[in-house]
Parts: sequence; C-alpha cells; structure tokens
Amino acid sequence: MIREIITYPTPPSVEYATDVRVFNEEISSLIEDMKDTIQANSIDGLAAFQIGNYYNVVVVKKEQDGDFLELINPRIISQNGKVTTVEKTAYFPKLSAKITRYETIGLVYQDRFGNQHSLKADGDFSILLQRKIDYTFGSSFLNKLSKEEKKLFTKKLEFGTDIAISESCPTVFKRDYIIKVINTVMIAMVILLMGSLFANDETSAELWQYQTYLFYAAIALNIIYFFYAQYEGKRFTSCTSCQIGNIIGTSVILLAKLSAIMLLSYFII
Repeated sequence: MIREIITYPTPPSVEYATDVRVFNEEISSLIEDMKDTIQANSIDGLAAFQIGNYYNVVVVKKEQDGDFLELINPRIISQNGKVTTVEKTAYFPKLSAKITRYETIGLVYQDRFGNQHSLKADGDFSILLQRKIDYTFGSSFLNKLSKEEKKLFTKKLEFGTDIAISESCPTVFKRDYIIKVINTVMIAMVILLMGSLFANDETSAELWQYQTYLFYAAIALNIIYFFYAQYEGKRFTSCTSCQIGNIIGTSVILLAKLSAIMLLSYFII
C-alpha cells in the first residue's frame, strides 16, 4: 500500500523511532508499504519515520541492481573521511542543501526475521544511508547544515524552490561601496569650495588645482561604477532590467552633482 510521505511544513507525527523488538507480520507489512511508496514516488529510500510510523525501519534501493535493502534497528558503528555533497530529501521537496557527511560508514542492522547483519558503504550509498538513519533519530538534514548554509536554506524555504533563491536580487551590492567613495570625494570638494571663500588668491589657486584632481578622480570612479554595476547586475537575471535602469539613473545623478559642484567652484574659486 502506498503511504503518504510527510513534507514540510507538516511536523512528523512522532519525535523519534523506537527499536523493533517483535518481528512479526506488522513489520513485514510496513516494509512492503515503504517499498510501494518508494516506487510510487521514484525516490531512493525511506525511513518509517517519514510516513509517520514510530518503528526504527529504513528501506533503500541498492546501488547495484535497484533491489531493496531492508534495515531494521540500523546503527552506524564506524565512520571515516568527510565529504561535502548537495542533497535532496522528500521532506523538503524541490530543495537542496550542501552538507558535510562521512565518506565511508560501517553499520549493523537486523532483517525482518531478526537476523543480525553488517555492511560497509561509501559514496552516494553511504550518504543515502546516513540521511535515512538521521530520520530514525527524529532529525533531517536541516540539523546538519552549517550556519551559513542554514541561513541560505531558510531563504529557499521562503521561496519554495532552489531556483527562486538563486534568482532573487540581493539588497546589498559591492558597487555600493564605489558610490560611498564618490560621495566622500564630493564632500571633500564641497569642503574645498567652502574653504575658498576665506582664502587669498594664491591659496585659491592651489585649492582649484586640488578641486580639479578630485573632480577627475570622481569622474573616473563614476565610470568604474557604471561598468562594474552592469557586470554585477547581469549576475541576477530575474532583475537585470530594473537594475540597469537604476544604474544609469545613479550615474546621471552623480554626474549632475559633480558638474554642479565644479561649476560653482569655477565661479567662486
């Protein structure tokens, strides 16, 4: 029987899995339901936890032949190496995250008849087993994320898709620092302009020279801003058009301010 897989934001109906003590028809029926659910949803594995069952049971597809591996009461007893992977899980459909896990693991488990087994796994199969065993402890890969990745994943949850987060426009750009420098230069030009009101002819000539240098520096920074801002804006295709308009407008306003300051300086200094 195909069972419903619990997905975000619905919380699991159990907090953690309970070890199986009696190996009976109930467990065999659960395993068959999990297999049907895996096939119906075209996924690689399930923990009973994911369908709201409290038993410590995991079913995954084998790498070699696509047959099923049934693990009851699985326990990881050894691990080696670290690897960072991009993972997806049925609890967070359409979303992925970067997670650091063990590269190789050793584990023990029981089959549906209570017989003890052990195995070693590496590569993608190891990652799959670790992810499913996480669920038996009431956890998901969200608890494995780094601080930075968790912050990014929270935004993905808000948009409901990986694409949305990559296509969203940031609110702060590196080009903003160039504008701050240009504004600082213009403030210095205004200060020189005000100072010239109290200067003699010789000092005014020097101030005019400095004013010219600052003007050329501000023009150069404005050109750098214009081209770099377009480069930065094109990295976010969903908002490129609005950014280009904003970049052009900002450049024109900066040039207008510079021209006004320089024109006043010409007549006053």
